[in-house]
Amino acid sequence: MPYPPPLHNLRDSATSPRRLGGAGGAGWVVQRHHHPTRRRRLSNGICLESLDLEKSPALGAIRGVSEARPERPGEAADAEPTRAAGRRFHIWTYGCQMNVHDSEKLANLLLHAGWEACEAADQADLLLVNTCSIREKAEHRLYSDLGALRGWKGAREGRVLGVGGCVAQQEGDALLRRFAHLDFAFGTHNLRLVPRLADAARAGERAARVEESRSLERFDLPERHPAFPGAGRGSAFVTVMEGCDLFCAFCIVPRTRGREISRPAAGILAEVAALAARGVREVVLLGQTVNAYGRHDLRRGGETAAGVVPFAELLARLAGVPGIERIRYTSPHPAFFDDALVSAHGALPALCPHVHLPAQSGSDRVLARMRRRYAADDLRRLAGALRAARADLVLTTDLIVGFPGETEEDFEATLALVRDVGFVDSYSFKYSPRPGTAAAAFPDRVAPDVAQARLERLQALQRELTLAAHRSRVGTRTEVLLEGPSPKGRGQLQGRDPYHRRVHVAAADLAVPAALAVGRLVPVEIVEATPHALLGRPLLTQSPGAAAR
Repeated sequence: MPYPPPLHNLRDSATSPRRLGGAGGAGWVVQRHHHPTRRRRLSNGICLESLDLEKSPALGAIRGVSEARPERPGEAADAEPTRAAGRRFHIWTYGCQMNVHDSEKLANLLLHAGWEACEAADQADLLLVNTCSIREKAEHRLYSDLGALRGWKGAREGRVLGVGGCVAQQEGDALLRRFAHLDFAFGTHNLRLVPRLADAARAGERAARVEESRSLERFDLPERHPAFPGAGRGSAFVTVMEGCDLFCAFCIVPRTRGREISRPAAGILAEVAALAARGVREVVLLGQTVNAYGRHDLRRGGETAAGVVPFAELLARLAGVPGIERIRYTSPHPAFFDDALVSAHGALPALCPHVHLPAQSGSDRVLARMRRRYAADDLRRLAGALRAARADLVLTTDLIVGFPGETEEDFEATLALVRDVGFVDSYSFKYSPRPGTAAAAFPDRVAPDVAQARLERLQALQRELTLAAHRSRVGTRTEVLLEGPSPKGRGQLQGRDPYHRRVHVAAADLAVPAALAVGRLVPVEIVEATPHALLGRPLLTQSPGAAAR
């Protein structure tokens, strides 16, 4: 799930955890925090618990891990990997799709280093917690969980606990000082060091590695290990760039993910080709400002040396990879949509007719204070241009309510933007001050009860728009990439259509066994709409092989 899911509850977006299933045998368990708890066990290996957005498909990086200099704890050269007792790992993930993908990378690195995945923390010798600091609530949840993990650590001798992600990048060795049972912390640029840090911790060393790096080595990762699951689900994340140079007033990402850096296009193409060869049909391109890919090198005339191309050209090249039938990207910044990218949505059939357009607010005054670099009418014009390029394109968004100084008039402008653009869905939440950001020092905070009331009004409007959009789809035909069993059970499978709508189908109606249908594109007719999803009836054909490819 490349894009934020709907928030149809009337609470803020961080609520109770939930486990999601995936492809049969895929072995990933995803835990989300915006819907009531539901759990399901998967059948294989790696267990990823994510407290946010979506499925975790698969990693297919293309090159071996470069050797690091053995200068600090955790940097000694790797021994030949062996699968021995006491080398079982488990990963918890908080946050966005980039964190989910980082956890996939960590799992793959550990498998290559001789570790073995397990399905629950109580089975693990190594527990990694991959963290999010985009909002204060997620950070506080981490501290609570780390306190509780003192018991996990002491329950069996030799256990190792590591914390990574954005909170680790933000806090560094302060985490080690605060939690004596924490063995190591690693930042967002130091994933490749984790196997060595884990081995050093088993030898009694504690370390924090949170240095920011401008090196492309962070993208230099091994191919998917034979024990790594996920390709059967047909979709995969692919990182094309990392970091952000915009420093919006509310956002901590530039401080936790660093400055923008783009991968060479050749490496991205090679990774996607390798994924396609393994049966992946959809790739989701990731970056903090993904459509800013290569912009600095292109502006300076250094694109040849850097190996980058304009983002629209990258999309066109990826669309030409045999076997790739869908391309998505997230999250873009509205300021970096050029004419070529808008036109690509009409010119490239593989480019899905869905754009996640993070608006944040509909008030020009608030947008200026947020440092967003566009006005509300710019968003309206961009939405119109995208729909002119492809008439059936749908838009979703991110929205913040209660930003410091937001008046009722400002909030009404946000509601007007949502109505005017007709967003099919939105990921909305109350403003959360983050350390080191400009907005954290703004004195004119909105009262919590006012912010909550505005969130409820915004989400009520969004529910109306979402349900209307879903009802308009009843009777139409679409193609669904099946991901796995539906969390609702009842013999259903779930997947996403090209518009990124979740669609449930009855497994009994498929022309092929459910286990074979997962990861395939299945034609369906939409027969029912709910505020959260669509229900589809598979379109059976005389040839079972033609019903799902």
